[in-house]
Amino acid sequence: MSDCPHLSELPRPEPTPLSGTCTGCLAAGTHPVQLRLCLVCGHVGCCDSSPLQHATGHFKETGHAVMRSFEPGESWRWCFEDGSIV
Repeated sequence: MSDCPHLSELPRPEPTPLSGTCTGCLAAGTHPVQLRLCLVCGHVGCCDSSPLQHATGHFKETGHAVMRSFEPGESWRWCFEDGSIV
C-alpha cells in the first residue's frame, strides 16, 4: 500500500452507490466482470477485465482518482493517479 494524497480528498462517509451494477454494461448489453465503486461520487463501473472497462473510463472522464472493489467481501482501494493499491 502507498501513501496516497488523494485519500484525504475523499468524502466521508463514502458516497452511496448510484446503482447496484455497471449501468454502462447494461446499456451496451455486455456483462461486467467485477464491479468498482468510485469513492468520490458513487459511480459503479466494471473493471479492466470487462470488455468496456467502465471504471477506468469514469476516471478518465472525471479525474476521480480513487475507487474500491464493489464485490462482496472485498474492500481494497485503487488510486488511478498513483497506479497502486491504497
